[in-house]
This record gives sequence, C-alpha cells and structure tokens, in this order.
Amino acid sequence: MGQTRISAGMLYIHNATALDGTAGGLAVLLADEKIVDIGPTGRLYCPPQAERLDAAGRLLAPGLIDLQLNGAFGLDFTAAPETIWAVGARLPQYGVTAFLPTIITSPLAMVAAAQKVLQAGPPPGYTGAAPLGLHLEGPFLNPAKRGAHDATLMRQPALADIADWSPAKCVRLVTLAPELPGALEVIRALRQRGVLVSAGHSMATYDEAQAGLEAGVRYGTHLFNAMPALDHRAPGLAAALLTTPQAIVGVIPDGIHLHPAIVKLIWQSKGHGQVNLVTDAMAALGNPPGRYQLGNFEVVVDETSARLNDGRLAGSILSLDQAVRNFVAFTGCKAEEAIAAVTQVPASMLQLGDRLLQVGARADLVLLTPDLHVSATLVRGQLAWRAPD
Repeated sequence: MGQTRISAGMLYIHNATALDGTAGGLAVLLADEKIVDIGPTGRLYCPPQAERLDAAGRLLAPGLIDLQLNGAFGLDFTAAPETIWAVGARLPQYGVTAFLPTIITSPLAMVAAAQKVLQAGPPPGYTGAAPLGLHLEGPFLNPAKRGAHDATLMRQPALADIADWSPAKCVRLVTLAPELPGALEVIRALRQRGVLVSAGHSMATYDEAQAGLEAGVRYGTHLFNAMPALDHRAPGLAAALLTTPQAIVGVIPDGIHLHPAIVKLIWQSKGHGQVNLVTDAMAALGNPPGRYQLGNFEVVVDETSARLNDGRLAGSILSLDQAVRNFVAFTGCKAEEAIAAVTQVPASMLQLGDRLLQVGARADLVLLTPDLHVSATLVRGQLAWRAPD
C-alpha cells in the first residue's frame, strides 16, 4: 500500500476490492471523520487537498465489532475497568474499531465503576477502538452453568438492581438466565430501555427459553456453551435460539468452544444475518501463555486455550480477525458473509447504522488481504494500525 502515515483530514482510498469481489474497483473519500463518498476508482473525484492511500487491491470492509471481550494484553476489565481504554488502544491490530467491554459476574459496585469509566470518556488524544457500552455477563446467571463465573456473586434478577442500566448509562447488552425468578420482568424492563438482552449461562427448558424470547430476549450468548446440550426430547435453550428467527446467536469459532462441525451446523441452521462472531477473549489475548486473571479467578493459558485449574474453559485467546478466518474455514461461507457477522450483524443488533460502509457513516474501516489478514485499520478516518509491508 502507498503512504506510510495518514494524518487527520481528508483521505482518498483507492484501488480497493469491494466485499462482493470487484477487484481494485472501489474508492472511498473520508472527511471530518466520516465517509463522504463511495464509488469506482477513477470515477470518484479526489480533491487535490486529500491525502491518498492506495489499497493495492485489498478488501475494504467496515471496522470489526466485538460484542464480548473480557480483556486483552494482560488486562482484565472486571478486575480493573479503568484498563478499557488501554486495551481499546491496541485492538485495531485485529481490525477491531468498536467493542463491548464485558464485565462478568461481580458485585454491583463493580458494574457501577465500569459505567463511570465509560461515562468519563477516553483519555486525550485517544485513537483506539471505541467502547460502545458494557456487556454485563451476569450477575443474573444460573449457578448450575456458572462456567468461569463466581457463583457466590450471582443474584436473582431484580428491577431495583438494574435501575441505572441503560444505553444512556453505558449498558448495551445484558446476559442473563431467563428461567430465574424475576427474569422475565427484568427482560421486559431492559428491552423497553433499548438494552439488548441475551440468554446465557442458563439451564432453561425449551418452554422457559420461549418465555424469555417472548419477553424480549434477542440474542444467545456463546451458543451451546454454558447451557444444556441439545437433546432430541428436551431441546432446551439451544433449540429455542436456533429455531427463533428474531434471535441472533453468538458463536466463539476458536475450534475449542465449539467443534468446527457444530459451527457449520449453526451456520446452516441460522444463516446470513443471524450469526454473530465474538471472541470472548480474556487478558491473555495478545500475550504469551502463562497465568492470568479473569474476575476473581486465576486462569491457566497455553498455546490454544484459557482454562481454570479444574479444566473449565475461561474465555478464549481468539482475536476477531482470526474468528473471521476460522468461520470461513469451518463453514465454507463467503468472506463477505463472515465479515458481515462481525460488522453488519452487531451494528444492526445495537442499532448502529453509522458503523456500516455507506455515505454518512463513521470512517471506521479495515483493509484485509485476500486471506483475511489485517493490513490496516482506520478509526475516524485516521490510520490506527498498519501491518508491516
């Protein structure tokens, strides 16, 4: 790619490949942190004052969005919410331009502390991925499917506990177990405020899951993980999510949380627009194997997985760009379908029309090689990360 440095201002990206495969035929003009024009290279006007970036045939996509990220680079959001900005500053290396910092089951005071971190805003000069709000994975979970959550901190759903949970107060996604007493009332209240409600860490029967969906659940947190296995006579939560068109399912395609054949089965069952890829990555992402923190637990990390001392999975070490590559390999889907599962789908779920590749949207973009490795990431029209040529 041409250019070694992109500064703030007007930028003309040309010779990009569109996601539909039109090689070298796409150009985009960025100004004032937004996409101001899109068109064919050679026909889209380039103002003389604009800097130019030759994409050299690389795929141009919206910036990637991760809806479930517990931490990275040795930092854990639940233990230290103030590290959200330090992690976000380095996420563009994976093509990520927006994410939901995930707070696992913890005292409500820790949730409030994380809200304050986001409400205070980024540090001066911040150019990293944007936290879109919090994903609260707990504390309204079923202890029988606690996974790497502290069961002693779990609570029954109660309206009093969610009084300050809303997008305006930096809460965008809540994972809960719909079968718990009081859950349906909490689901309705959160849904009415515009919070996306997900079912997860749950022992819900099929009927209990359906009641949750009718109350407003629209997402399933890491499908098949931390929920009963699919049974042909007791289908449970997994079947309810798979057979409900309005429910989108979260998938961790690391080859460990789910066998590749199950990932393919999910894709064949749900299809385009109903699958969201997440990492569920924890503090070891971007760091070497060792011992790391996830909430109150010590996690042992090897070259492929993150586990508690008893062998239970404790998040992942998956990056979001690797999730896209794995999904293509596991399912045989098109590259643009896998990319949509980390761009269009999460943007739609959170009602973020400004995160797509269209005129008027934020200039959050990623350039990808033909084998879907990240070449460059732009945040608000500025080069946030670039791979060595």
